[in-house]
Amino acid sequence: MTVATGSRTRQVVTLSQEGADELVRAVIAAARTSALPVSVAVHDAAANLLAFVRMDGAPELTIGIAQNKAYSSAAFGAATHQLHELIKEDEPLRLGIVHTPRLVTFGGGYPVVADGRIVGAVGVSGGHYTQDTAVAEEALKACGYSV
Repeated sequence: MTVATGSRTRQVVTLSQEGADELVRAVIAAARTSALPVSVAVHDAAANLLAFVRMDGAPELTIGIAQNKAYSSAAFGAATHQLHELIKEDEPLRLGIVHTPRLVTFGGGYPVVADGRIVGAVGVSGGHYTQDTAVAEEALKACGYSV
């Protein structure tokens, strides 16, 4: 995500607007294939919103969930379903971390990795988290990113 440029500064490599828009289009295409109206959010490497679309028919509640899935993935550098795996057997962490604002620990959020660096994240919400995960994975692959 960053390139060292000295002891007091760094360069951040992040998704461009064009890259974010391409990912949104890929999510919409994958969601249409599954007949699943979704909301999709793409965040940059710093977990800031770059692009967002709510498809016709996607429930209003999916707006915040998609954005929070992308935020969680960018902020932690992990897919949201992996966050659940991390906390599920740790009682204090499992009970405490769920109170962290914007944290999502179920599937549908993925970091976007380019050249080994996290450059952003995508969040998909509209169906069961397994459907959201499948749509996100299909879109990432269509754009040439690994899952």
